[in-house]
Amino acid sequence: MNEDEKEYLDFENDNPALSKVIERNIRTIIRLRLKAANKRNLQDRIADVITSFSGHIVFVYVHIVWFGAWIVLNTGKIGVHPFDPFPYGLLTMVVSLEAIFLSTFVLISQNRLSEESEYRANLNLQIGLLTEHEVTRVLQMLDAIQDKMGIENDEDSELADLEMDTKPEDVLSEIERLQQMVLKKKKFRNRNQR
Repeated sequence: MNEDEKEYLDFENDNPALSKVIERNIRTIIRLRLKAANKRNLQDRIADVITSFSGHIVFVYVHIVWFGAWIVLNTGKIGVHPFDPFPYGLLTMVVSLEAIFLSTFVLISQNRLSEESEYRANLNLQIGLLTEHEVTRVLQMLDAIQDKMGIENDEDSELADLEMDTKPEDVLSEIERLQQMVLKKKKFRNRNQR
C-alpha cells in the first residue's frame, strides 16, 4: 500500500457526522478505485491522459492557435514561403490522422471504463440481491414473532407479498414481457394512425 492509499484510509480523520460503517465503506470504495487505477498498464494510462487532455477547453485553444498559425504562415503574407498552400492538403492529412488516433484513444478509455462499470454493476446486483434476501428473511421472522405474540395481521397488508422470495429471473422475465406488450401496443397505435 502506497502513501496515497494510507492517507485515504487514515481513520484518524473520520468525519464525526458519518457513522463508522459509512466511513469504512467510503474507504473501501476509494481503496478499490486506487487498486483498479494502479492495475492499468502503460497504454491505458497514456490513452487516459490523451483522452483527458482532449476533453478540456485548452485542447480547443491549442488547435485554434495551431490552425490559425498554419493558415497565416501559408498565406505568404508574412515573409514565409507557403509550405502548404490553400486548400491546405498537408494540414488536412495531419488533422485526419489526429482524428483517427484521438478517436482510438477515446475508445480505449471508454472500453476500460465500460469494463469497470460492468464490474460495479455486477457488484451492485449481488449486493442488491443479498439485501433483498436478507430483508425478506427479516420480514418472515417478524411475521413469525407477530404470530407467536398473537398480534393480528392487517388483511390489506402487503406483508405476504413482501415475504415472498424474489427471483431475479422472474423479475427480468416480467420486465421483458411488459416491454414487449408496450412495443406491440405502440406498433398497433402507429398502424391505426396511418
